[in-house]
Amino acid sequence: MSEDAVSVSHQNGIAVITLNNPPVNGLGFAVRTGLKQVLDTVADDADVLGIVLTGNGKMFSGGADIREFGKTPPKGTPPLPDLIDRLEALDKPVVAAIHGVALGGGCELTLGCHVRLAAQGTRVGLPEVTLGILPGAGGTQRMPRLIGVSAALDMIVSGKMLPAAKASALGILDRVVDGDVVAAAVAQALELADGGAPVRRASALDERLAKARDNPALFDEFRQKMARRARGFDAPYACVDCVEAAVTKPFAEGLAYERASFLKLVASDQSKAQRHAFFAEREVAKIPDVPKNTPTQPVDAAAVIGCGTMGGGIAMNFAGAGIPVQVFEVSQEALDKGIATIKKNYAATVSKGRLSQEEMDQRLSLISTTLNYADLAQADVVIEAVFENMALKKEVFGTLDSICKPEAVLATNTSTLDVNEIASVTSRPDKVIGTHFFSPANVMKLMENVRGEASSPKTIATIMWLSKRIGKIGVLVGVCDGFVGNRMLYAYRRQADFLLEEGATPQQIDKVIFDFGLPMGPFTMADLAGLDVGWRIRQGQAATRPKHLRYSTVADRICELGRFGQKTGAGWYRYEESNRTPIPDPKIEQLIVSISEEQGLTRRQVTDQEILERCMYALVNEGAKILEEGLALRASDIDVIWMNGYGFPRYRGGPMFWADLVGVKTIYDVMSRLHDEHGEWLEPAPLLKRLADEGKKFGDL
Repeated sequence: MSEDAVSVSHQNGIAVITLNNPPVNGLGFAVRTGLKQVLDTVADDADVLGIVLTGNGKMFSGGADIREFGKTPPKGTPPLPDLIDRLEALDKPVVAAIHGVALGGGCELTLGCHVRLAAQGTRVGLPEVTLGILPGAGGTQRMPRLIGVSAALDMIVSGKMLPAAKASALGILDRVVDGDVVAAAVAQALELADGGAPVRRASALDERLAKARDNPALFDEFRQKMARRARGFDAPYACVDCVEAAVTKPFAEGLAYERASFLKLVASDQSKAQRHAFFAEREVAKIPDVPKNTPTQPVDAAAVIGCGTMGGGIAMNFAGAGIPVQVFEVSQEALDKGIATIKKNYAATVSKGRLSQEEMDQRLSLISTTLNYADLAQADVVIEAVFENMALKKEVFGTLDSICKPEAVLATNTSTLDVNEIASVTSRPDKVIGTHFFSPANVMKLMENVRGEASSPKTIATIMWLSKRIGKIGVLVGVCDGFVGNRMLYAYRRQADFLLEEGATPQQIDKVIFDFGLPMGPFTMADLAGLDVGWRIRQGQAATRPKHLRYSTVADRICELGRFGQKTGAGWYRYEESNRTPIPDPKIEQLIVSISEEQGLTRRQVTDQEILERCMYALVNEGAKILEEGLALRASDIDVIWMNGYGFPRYRGGPMFWADLVGVKTIYDVMSRLHDEHGEWLEPAPLLKRLADEGKKFGDL
């Protein structure tokens, strides 16, 4: 099919080569073969004075076909770096006519052209780092020669896309064109051919590298600057190494170094994990019984019940998407406090340059407040964000049901409570659904959307669409205690508490989990979130808690001391005023030792490996139970929840993908041993056993 993937036409002696591999003109095997065949033809054609390279459809090229990574190409398929070298080496002028996007390998392809023109609205970038790899077709070598080392480092290591105006100002693009970019490129190629001047090859440029050669320390300084953001990731550091090679090595040697680094990363578990994450986040939108063409409820006006930390954050999401939102509270004092927090959050974003004052004012204008439920009558969707108290939530939903228009979707932000019970107090259970935002709601990307027994396909489709509209990744889950994310968190956290009683300390466990890659350990996270929230939930569950199962009272005892975490200056750790750094507290260690004695437990040396296995394998085991119960559609959905809601390291691909890398049988064998040693909480899930027995992975489900 290579002859169909790339086409060529002729205009006044200029060969217009068009990539034709919809929807993104990915540079897969067929496109690369087709491009080689066309270049072979036009390079030796005396009637061809110059070349224009462009893409068909909505964009120039989205880059490499990720699905082909690791596959053996058909015989004769040229590697992309060779194609770009060939293109750049032509004596005939080669002009890129870019529209839509030119990303990754697509951007690198334009860097091999002698001139780059772009239509208005075009974006360019080298986002490979987000897939655990680096630009492997000359991007780390040509980009710093074009725009300078500092700008290239920032662009390549961040993976961010640049709008045409900025790309032009940096020197990536030679011109931004109004109107027909291909026509402009043809005219440019003719002008260059008539002029007979030597073509400009990015590989031959050297002037922009001189500043870095005079300041070789800039690379170590950049590594230090990015250390916090890049913690645990291999690809960002490899990107810096390759850009440094562009400065210190001849072009050909730098290119070889880049290619070797690229191939090493592609084969790594980190890249496999990040590519898995890329596809998993696109897969979550596919719901078997809610097809893509399911109608949705228009959302032109929204309402939020509650203007606390969570409610205010949710309102900011609607305003950010341009949707007017009313916020209801029971008192003017609560409203004033909530709106003040919203303004403070926006002002902080403005001060960091991420939002203009005009944009802040526009968003604030979309947020209105009310003390009267009747004012919410015309809202298309209402999201309740009050305390985790079933009686209170049922009271709110009963009121909303009587006030809101019949077609309005009523959503609850509960993180643990039964959505079906909440829906039961309404006359429209089909319109009720869970929308579990994560704190801070205006920042965190995840929305755990909880379908009730009666939630209609239209309601589900509306909330999944709305998730995307307000900039979230929506994942559909079923109803159970804690849903998917928090139910798994309980299993992981339970083992952490037991390990404390057996001999570990909070700081040891937190360090193991932090070193594994999570942003913080369970006890630091609990102090940040506030211990009183979980305490209230546990108090509500006390009556139904199985008496024969072990239960750790450490967290409850800490709350009984009035220590609720950072907000009270003490929790699992203590905190100095205006400082969020956790300080180990001997009082807590003494409390833990006394509880161990009360439980009749002899404290022992707990190894870091045991902490990792007890916490992480228990997490995976609970995920297996959730899959077997049908509460998550796919193992990859669980991965998306944990990467975007709980900070599970993206370079590990989420807990279920990581389990596949470790080996399901390895985890099952350890869980079986731990079950024998520590009891029922660690009993291996039936699905875990079945996969281990069959030699399969969660990815095979």
